[in-house]
This record gives sequence, C-alpha cells and structure tokens, in this order.
Amino acid sequence: MTKPEHSLSEIIKDVVTVIIGILFCGFALKGFLVPNQFFDGGVTGISLLIHELYHINIAFVIIAANIPFIIMGMFQVNRSFALKTFACVIGLGVCLLYVPYPVITSDKLLVSIFGGVFMGLGVGLSIRGGCALDGIEILALYTLKRSSFTISEIILGINIIIFLIAAFELGLPTALYSILTYYTASRTISFVIDGLEEYTAVNIISGQSEIIKEKLVMELGRGITIYKGERGFLKESFDVHQPVDIIFTVITRFEVRRLKNLVHSIDPKAFVFTNSIKEAAGGVLKKRVREH
Repeated sequence: MTKPEHSLSEIIKDVVTVIIGILFCGFALKGFLVPNQFFDGGVTGISLLIHELYHINIAFVIIAANIPFIIMGMFQVNRSFALKTFACVIGLGVCLLYVPYPVITSDKLLVSIFGGVFMGLGVGLSIRGGCALDGIEILALYTLKRSSFTISEIILGINIIIFLIAAFELGLPTALYSILTYYTASRTISFVIDGLEEYTAVNIISGQSEIIKEKLVMELGRGITIYKGERGFLKESFDVHQPVDIIFTVITRFEVRRLKNLVHSIDPKAFVFTNSIKEAAGGVLKKRVREH
C-alpha cells in the first residue's frame, strides 16, 4: 500500500499557515497601506494603484487582478497550485471585506516599515503553505521562458513601472516610501521562507585533512563528505601535485567563525571557502535538530 502524498496533519498545518498569512496581509493592507495611500510591489501594488486611481474596493481589485496570473499558474506550475492560490486570494478578499482591522498609524515611516513587515509575513506564510497571495512570480516564470531576462530582472522591471506610475499620479514622496515598503516586505518574505538558521556550505582543502576530518566530526559533531582531488599546480611548479581529500560540510552561519578558527589552528595555510544554502534537511542536520 502506497503512502499518501500528504498526511492529514500536513494539510491542516498548511491550511492554518495560509489562514494566518491571509490575516497578516489583510492587516497590512487595511491597517497600514490603504488608509495612507501606500503601495507594495507586484500584483498587490497594481491592485493598490488601481484602487487609488479609480476608487474601486480593494478586495474586488485584488481578486480580479490575480485571476489572470492564477490561470497562468495552472499551466506554469500545476492545477493544484492554481486552485489553492485561487482559494487563498478569495480568502484575502473576504478578509478585506469583513474583518474590521483598525487603522494603526499615519506616520509615513512606520507605515512603510511595518506595513511591509506584515505584508511580507503574510505572503511568506502563504508560500510556505503551498500557494501565493501575489501572482507576480508566476508572470516572471511565464516571461522567463520567452525572454533572456532572469526572474529577478523581470520582477524588478514590473515593480519599476508600478512605482513610476505611482510617482506621477500620487507624488514622488509616496512612491519613495512605497519602495521602502516593498523592500521591507521582500526581506521579510525571505526571512519567513528561509528561516533564521540559514545554513552555510563549507569546503576545506588542506594537507592536514585527516586531522581536520577528525576534529569536525568528534569536536563539532558535524557530518562530512569527502571529495577526491589534487592540489598543487602552482605557476612555478605546475608539474608538482599530489592527491588530497576535499572536505565538505554544512553548518549554521553561527558556527562559521568557530569552524574557521579550528581549521586555522590545525593548518594556517588551509584553503576554506563558503557559500550560503537556502534550505538543508536530513542526515546529521536532521538528527541534531531533533536532539534540541
């Protein structure tokens, strides 16, 4: 008997996550952005701009503006994602219509920062729940296949157009504060999706690799992977080279300094390079998380 793709507990967790995300987005819109004529990027920004220019209820505008991108998502991602996103957007519309959010402040700086934070929390949680409250990335995926631009460049281009229109129609200060809102929301989304404990991949090349391997496992408690390579190949002695074990491990960013100090104490000439990892799970990482 095959195991179901998603357990009931996982489905409930996703639904609760999305509902909380919707409530945060509604709070950001009605508590901060809409009363102060502020904007965000993406489809939400387009919706806010239409609302300000034509005075159509923001709930209806957001639903209508997202529908083309939801249809696009059915073909670019899958039918399940599109249906969940549609339900999510409808939920946001209902939330905006019926939840009596208070207006928190009219201070422009507070609105731009905290409006962005709560919007980022909402969008980030909806993404973690398996859907999207903003269809801009779906449009970027669609455009990516038909142009040489990257997703980031496409999203940036669309947002530049939104903020330029806002600057002409509602004034440059409003557009500049809205850019701050968008930046704050983007950073918050990254924090919600990637988490605080960002992982770092570390590669170590050293002639003292045997000692370093033992220290990493026995003292730091890290799992390691070994690549077989060759070192040497210097300009003045290109033909002189010897085999070496290249050590690879994954640590949290809080452990980077400790690891580098440990390696340097064993071999000051060791070559160490790192790069960030968006997400890591399983292996020794998984066991260490469970132990805490």
